[in-house]
Amino acid sequence: MSNYGNPPSDPYGQQDAPAGQQHPYGQQAYGYDHGQQYGGQAPAPFASWFQRVGAYLIDNLLAMLAYIPAVIGLVILVSSVDTTTDPVTGVTTSEASGGTGLATVLIVLGAILVLAFTLWNIVFRQGRTGYTIGKGIMGIKLISLETGQPVGAGMSFVRQIAHILDSIPCNIGYLWPLWDAKRQTFADKIMNTGVIQQPKG
Repeated sequence: MSNYGNPPSDPYGQQDAPAGQQHPYGQQAYGYDHGQQYGGQAPAPFASWFQRVGAYLIDNLLAMLAYIPAVIGLVILVSSVDTTTDPVTGVTTSEASGGTGLATVLIVLGAILVLAFTLWNIVFRQGRTGYTIGKGIMGIKLISLETGQPVGAGMSFVRQIAHILDSIPCNIGYLWPLWDAKRQTFADKIMNTGVIQQPKG
């Protein structure tokens, strides 16, 4: 019997799933679905605001540790300054007694270490794997909502710049994940990124 006038079947012998039923391969036909099928992976819930804050605090604590040489340099610099007051005029003068060279080197070294650690952890590491050290410890991962994959170093860098919008006004963008359906900050919405619960395995 002729098939003229009937809709063609799938070239691989599969019919399109009826409305309201799942695609035969367990995914929607195109792109990202709201059921969170990221790039064909198993569904993963979005990370909570508290998980994201925990990861942020861990990453910043590690950055503070990288700044220890600068703190030592500041202590040396302050302790090397002698303050004297003229008993007649009452004028107070301050003069460095030595050690300023070492202090300067340590301060510059601390600043370089913080910058290097931040670029490695937030730009390159997170861009390549989806995890900062803090996110890895908290079991959460940054992904593109279009591909379900890590965003890459360039996009991770731009996302950090976009966080400026989260701080104005009154840091409301950082609080937005508390009530947003996809737990996104303003930066996430601009970059079409999301943070999901996905422990490193």
